[in-house]
Amino acid sequence: MRYAQASCRGSPDPTTPTQDAIMAPALSNGSGWPADVLIVEDDPIIAIDFEDRLLGFGVTGVRTVGSVTQALNAIAKRTPDFALLDVELIRETSFAVAERLTALEVPFVFVTGYGAEARIPPELAGRPRLQKPCSSDALEAALKLRAAN
Repeated sequence: MRYAQASCRGSPDPTTPTQDAIMAPALSNGSGWPADVLIVEDDPIIAIDFEDRLLGFGVTGVRTVGSVTQALNAIAKRTPDFALLDVELIRETSFAVAERLTALEVPFVFVTGYGAEARIPPELAGRPRLQKPCSSDALEAALKLRAAN
Protein backbone atom coordinates (compact mmCIF):
# COMPACT_ATOMS: atom_id res chain seq x y z
CA MET A 1 0.00 0.00 0.00
CA ARG A 2 1.34 3.44 -0.85
CA TYR A 3 1.16 6.48 1.40
CA ALA A 4 1.24 10.15 0.55
CA GLN A 5 4.49 11.99 1.07
CA ALA A 6 4.81 15.74 1.03
CA SER A 7 7.75 18.04 1.09
CA CYS A 8 7.49 20.87 3.58
CA ARG A 9 9.49 22.95 1.17
CA GLY A 10 6.68 23.14 -1.33
CA SER A 11 3.65 21.35 -2.65
CA PRO A 12 2.81 17.73 -1.89
CA ASP A 13 4.74 15.05 -3.74
CA PRO A 14 3.26 14.57 -7.22
CA THR A 15 3.02 10.82 -6.61
CA THR A 16 -0.66 10.16 -6.08
CA PRO A 17 -1.38 7.56 -3.40
CA THR A 18 -3.94 4.90 -4.14
CA GLN A 19 -7.44 5.85 -3.02
CA ASP A 20 -7.63 3.04 -0.47
CA ALA A 21 -4.51 4.37 1.26
CA ILE A 22 -6.18 7.67 2.15
CA MET A 23 -8.96 8.16 4.65
CA ALA A 24 -10.20 11.28 6.37
CA PRO A 25 -8.69 11.88 9.82
CA ALA A 26 -10.76 11.04 12.84
CA LEU A 27 -12.96 14.05 13.43
CA SER A 28 -14.64 14.85 16.68
CA ASN A 29 -14.88 18.63 16.71
CA GLY A 30 -17.07 19.16 13.62
CA SER A 31 -14.52 21.45 11.93
CA GLY A 32 -13.15 18.97 9.42
CA TRP A 33 -9.90 18.72 11.41
CA PRO A 34 -8.71 16.25 14.04
CA ALA A 35 -9.82 17.44 17.48
CA ASP A 36 -6.58 16.44 19.21
CA VAL A 37 -3.13 16.47 17.59
CA LEU A 38 -0.01 15.29 19.39
CA ILE A 39 3.27 16.91 18.35
CA VAL A 40 6.44 15.02 19.29
CA GLU A 41 9.23 17.55 18.69
CA ASP A 42 12.35 18.30 20.74
CA ASP A 43 12.96 21.78 19.30
CA PRO A 44 10.66 24.22 21.12
CA ILE A 45 10.71 26.79 18.28
CA ILE A 46 9.62 24.20 15.72
CA ALA A 47 7.00 22.79 18.12
CA ILE A 48 5.52 26.27 18.69
CA ASP A 49 5.47 26.90 14.94
CA PHE A 50 3.61 23.62 14.30
CA GLU A 51 1.19 24.32 17.13
CA ASP A 52 0.43 27.85 15.89
CA ARG A 53 -0.20 26.65 12.36
CA LEU A 54 -2.38 23.72 13.45
CA LEU A 55 -4.50 26.02 15.61
CA GLY A 56 -4.68 28.44 12.68
CA PHE A 57 -6.08 25.64 10.48
CA GLY A 58 -8.85 25.07 13.03
CA VAL A 59 -7.49 22.19 15.09
CA THR A 60 -8.99 22.70 18.55
CA GLY A 61 -6.51 20.75 20.67
CA VAL A 62 -2.75 20.46 20.32
CA ARG A 63 -0.43 18.78 22.80
CA THR A 64 3.33 19.04 22.49
CA VAL A 65 5.95 16.77 24.03
CA GLY A 66 9.70 16.52 23.53
CA SER A 67 10.58 12.90 24.28
CA VAL A 68 9.45 9.33 23.71
CA THR A 69 8.56 8.86 27.39
CA GLN A 70 6.45 12.03 27.42
CA ALA A 71 4.74 11.00 24.17
CA LEU A 72 3.87 7.51 25.42
CA ASN A 73 2.52 8.99 28.66
CA ALA A 74 0.43 11.53 26.70
CA ILE A 75 -0.98 8.76 24.50
CA ALA A 76 -1.79 6.64 27.56
CA LYS A 77 -3.70 9.55 29.11
CA ARG A 78 -5.66 10.35 25.94
CA THR A 79 -5.27 8.83 22.50
CA PRO A 80 -4.80 11.60 19.92
CA ASP A 81 -6.67 11.79 16.62
CA PHE A 82 -3.45 12.53 14.71
CA ALA A 83 0.26 13.01 15.43
CA LEU A 84 3.33 14.72 14.01
CA LEU A 85 6.50 12.82 14.94
CA ASP A 86 9.98 14.30 14.67
CA VAL A 87 12.13 11.32 13.68
CA GLU A 88 15.31 12.33 15.50
CA LEU A 89 14.77 13.49 19.07
CA ILE A 90 17.58 14.24 21.51
CA ARG A 91 19.43 10.92 21.95
CA GLU A 92 16.45 8.87 20.73
CA THR A 93 14.09 8.34 17.81
CA SER A 94 10.30 8.47 17.77
CA PHE A 95 9.89 4.93 16.41
CA ALA A 96 8.48 3.53 19.68
CA VAL A 97 5.82 6.25 19.53
CA ALA A 98 5.10 5.39 15.88
CA GLU A 99 4.70 1.72 16.81
CA ARG A 100 2.28 2.59 19.63
CA LEU A 101 0.22 4.86 17.35
CA THR A 102 0.16 2.14 14.68
CA ALA A 103 -1.15 -0.37 17.23
CA LEU A 104 -3.88 2.11 18.19
CA GLU A 105 -4.63 2.86 14.51
CA VAL A 106 -3.87 6.55 15.00
CA PRO A 107 -2.69 8.31 11.83
CA PHE A 108 0.64 10.10 12.02
CA VAL A 109 3.22 11.79 9.84
CA PHE A 110 6.97 11.64 10.37
CA VAL A 111 8.65 15.05 10.26
CA THR A 112 12.38 15.12 9.58
CA GLY A 113 15.13 17.49 8.63
CA TYR A 114 17.16 14.63 7.18
CA GLY A 115 14.98 13.90 4.15
CA ALA A 116 15.68 10.61 2.43
CA GLU A 117 18.68 10.09 4.71
CA ALA A 118 16.41 9.58 7.73
CA ARG A 119 16.88 5.99 8.85
CA ILE A 120 13.34 4.77 9.28
CA PRO A 121 12.84 1.06 10.01
CA PRO A 122 11.43 -0.96 7.09
CA GLU A 123 8.11 -1.60 8.87
CA LEU A 124 7.57 2.18 9.16
CA ALA A 125 9.32 3.33 5.97
CA GLY A 126 6.09 3.59 3.96
CA ARG A 127 4.50 6.05 6.39
CA PRO A 128 3.90 9.61 5.25
CA ARG A 129 6.61 12.13 6.03
CA LEU A 130 7.26 15.83 5.78
CA GLN A 131 10.61 17.46 5.21
CA LYS A 132 11.59 20.32 7.57
CA PRO A 133 11.35 23.27 7.12
CA CYS A 134 7.71 22.84 6.29
CA SER A 135 5.35 25.07 4.33
CA SER A 136 1.85 25.60 5.68
CA ASP A 137 0.39 24.12 2.48
CA ALA A 138 2.35 20.87 2.92
CA LEU A 139 1.47 20.68 6.62
CA GLU A 140 -2.20 21.26 5.85
CA ALA A 141 -2.14 18.59 3.11
CA ALA A 142 -0.52 16.10 5.50
CA LEU A 143 -3.10 16.87 8.16
CA LYS A 144 -5.89 16.13 5.71
CA LEU A 145 -4.51 12.68 4.95
CA ARG A 146 -4.92 9.65 7.12
CA ALA A 147 -2.82 6.66 6.26
CA ALA A 148 -4.68 3.38 6.53
CA ASN A 149 -3.07 1.15 9.14
